[in-house]
Amino acid sequence: MTTYSREELETAFQQYQDEVDRIAGSGDWDRFADLFAEDATYVEHAYGSFSGREQIRAWITKTMSEFPGSEMPHFPITWYLVDEERGRIVCDVYNEMHDPGDGQPHGASNITILTYAGDGLWSCEEDIYNPATFLRATKKWCRVAREHDRMTPEAEAWMGMFGG
Repeated sequence: MTTYSREELETAFQQYQDEVDRIAGSGDWDRFADLFAEDATYVEHAYGSFSGREQIRAWITKTMSEFPGSEMPHFPITWYLVDEERGRIVCDVYNEMHDPGDGQPHGASNITILTYAGDGLWSCEEDIYNPATFLRATKKWCRVAREHDRMTPEAEAWMGMFGG
C-alpha cells in the first residue's frame, strides 16, 4: 500500500472540494468523473457500485440532472478526518438543496470515504447514508417549496410518486 503525506491528502481533498463546488454551481456534472482514476470505483449504497470513470460519469450526470439532485447546488463538508496510513479522507457532506422559500437550510448529510490514487485523483468514493433521511428531507423541501410557489414540475412529479 502506498502511503501519502497528510499534506498531499489535504491538498488533493481541497482540490476535490473546490472542483465539486464549481461543478455543482455550473451543473456540468460530466466533469465530476475526471476527479477519479480511470479504474476507480464509486460505491453508492442506494444506487449501486460503479466501476471505472465512464460508469461514474454516466451515473452522476443522470442522477444530478434529475430531481432531487438537480436542486442541490452545494455540498459543504462539515468535518473530515485524514487517514494517512490508508490514504483516505473520511468526511461528512451536507447535501444542501436550494432555498424553497423559507430561508432555512434543507438537505441531509452523508459520510463519504475517499481513497486517494495519487496525482490528485481518487481511486474510490463510498457514500454512506440513510436513504429514509434523504427521503424525509426531500419531502419536507417539496412541502415548503409548494407553500412558497417554488415547486418545479419535476419536483411535483417526484412527490406524486410518494402520494404527495
